Amino acid sequence: MVPVAALSLLGLAISRTDGLPMSQLLGVVCGVAAGALLAGLIHQLLHPRIAYRDGNVLFFLKAGGPLAVPVQVVEAFFLGQGPANLPVGTDKQTNTVNLIARLSQRDSQWQQRDVKRALGKWSEGYVTIRGIWCEPLTFETIRRLNHRLHEVSQEQKATSEEDMPTGESYQK
Repeated sequence: MVPVAALSLLGLAISRTDGLPMSQLLGVVCGVAAGALLAGLIHQLLHPRIAYRDGNVLFFLKAGGPLAVPVQVVEAFFLGQGPANLPVGTDKQTNTVNLIARLSQRDSQWQQRDVKRALGKWSEGYVTIRGIWCEPLTFETIRRLNHRLHEVSQEQKATSEEDMPTGESYQK
């Protein structure tokens, strides 16, 4: 974000000079474009990677809307480790702690999804969110996520049992 903010300030400074109108226009355009890019980066930074809404766990791992997975498909969250995938010029990759969600193997439709590689990976029923793009990941964070997953799973189970028809021919 620092280079984008610096570019925005540079554009603002150029636009305020007494130079040619064309250079002032270039400064304004540069400042506005960099400001919009900075706003987008801040939005991405403040956006959660995982959320819950209306019976779905939402994974924000690509541009546009989230990937919504029914809560009953998500089995657990745990910590992992993997490459940070930072754009560095060395051959040695930095490792980071990752958040991993295990999805049910029974629901094969959720085994694979295309996600933004910099944010994570979704393959073979595991959703990996790169820790570089998350809040600090600790065992307490994982405990809270699994506790909340259990709560919403139980709420949804209770709601679906209330909606089920009763009668002798019905079996739970």
